[in-house]
Amino acid sequence: MTQMAVRRKTSLWRELSRIDLLLAIVALGIGAFGVIMIYSATKEQLVHAGISGHYYFERQAIYFLLGAVVMVVLALIDYQRIAHLAYLIYGASLLGLLAVLSPIGTSQLGSQRWFQLGPIQIQPSEFAPIGVIFGVAAYVANRDDPIDLRAVITILLMGGIPMVLVIKQPDLGTGIVIGIITALMLVMAGVPARYLLALVVVGVVGVIAVLHVGFLKSYQLHRLLSFLNPKADASTFGYNLAQSKIAIGSGHIFGVGLFKGSQTTLAFVPEQQTDFIFTAIGEQLGFVGCAALLAGYAILIWRMWSAMRWAKDITGTLIVAGGLAWIGYSVFQNVGMTIGIMPITGIPLPLISYGGSAMLAFLAMVGLALNVGAQRARTKS
Repeated sequence: MTQMAVRRKTSLWRELSRIDLLLAIVALGIGAFGVIMIYSATKEQLVHAGISGHYYFERQAIYFLLGAVVMVVLALIDYQRIAHLAYLIYGASLLGLLAVLSPIGTSQLGSQRWFQLGPIQIQPSEFAPIGVIFGVAAYVANRDDPIDLRAVITILLMGGIPMVLVIKQPDLGTGIVIGIITALMLVMAGVPARYLLALVVVGVVGVIAVLHVGFLKSYQLHRLLSFLNPKADASTFGYNLAQSKIAIGSGHIFGVGLFKGSQTTLAFVPEQQTDFIFTAIGEQLGFVGCAALLAGYAILIWRMWSAMRWAKDITGTLIVAGGLAWIGYSVFQNVGMTIGIMPITGIPLPLISYGGSAMLAFLAMVGLALNVGAQRARTKS
C-alpha cells in the first residue's frame, strides 16, 4: 500500500470516528424497523391480490440502503462546502415543484406530485424542505446586518413560494411542514420578538381566512376537521381515524404479533404502508412497540439537538434547526393524527412510511446533522 493510500485510509477513518454513532445507529435502526413493518403490514394484502408479498418490502429495502449511502456521504462532506451551493439547491427544489405541476408530472388519485421514470417515482415535495433549509440558512449567514423587516419578508417568501407550490399539488401536509420549518428557522435566526408576535397574529388570521374563503378543497377541509368530531362522520371523512383507533387499541400492551391482526391484514385502514403505518405498529406490536419507536425518535431528536448546539456557525445551526423542525413535527403530526389528537394531513412517519423520496430525504437530513455535529470535533482536533 502506497503512502498516499495509507493517508487516505487514515483520513477516512478519522472522519468516521468523529461522527455521532448514536445518532447514526438510531436513524438506521428506525429505518430498518420501518422496512420490516412495511413487509408485515402489506404481505397478506399483496398475496390476496395476486401480487408478490415482497413487492413493497424489496422496494423499501432498496430505498433504505440507498438512503444509508446518502447519509454517510453527506456526513463526510463538509457542510460548508455544500452550503456554497445553497441557492442552487433551493432553485433546483423550486424548479422540481414547478415541473411536477406541468404536463411532465404524473397525476394519481387527484394529486399531481410525482415524476414517473419507468418503475421509479420521484416526489419533489419530499426534497423541498431541504431546499428551503439551505436557502434560508445561506441567506441569513450571508447577512452582515441584524435581521430586519425586509429580511423577515424575504425569508417568508423563500418558505412561502415552495409551500404554495406544494399545496397546489395538492399536498397540504408537506406544505404545513415547510411552514413549520420556516417559522423555526426565523426564531433561530434571531428575529426580534415584535416581528415574531406580529407573525403569530398574521398566521392565526391567515388560518381562519383559509378555512373560510374556499382555498382548500372540500375533502381537505373535512379531513382537517373530522378529528374534532370523528363519530359524526365515521363512515365517510372520519373513517380513516375510526379504523386507525380500532387498530391501535386492539394491540393492547404487547400486540397481536407480526403478520397478524385483522385491521392490518384485511386492510381496514387505507394506505397503511404510508401515512398510517403507525396503526400497523400499534396493532401488531402494541403499546410496547409504539413506546420503543417513540423512544428511538426521542434519542434521534436529542442527538440532532446536540448537533445544533455544537454547530460552530449560524449556517450549521440553521441547517440542523430546520431538520429538527421537519422530523420532530412530522413524528408528532403523523402519530397524533392516527390517535385523534391532530388533524389528518397526510404526512409520512419519518424513516418508517413507505416511499423512496421520503426515505432518501430524511436520511440525507440525518447525514447533514451528523456532519454539523462532527465539525465541533474537527475544530478541536
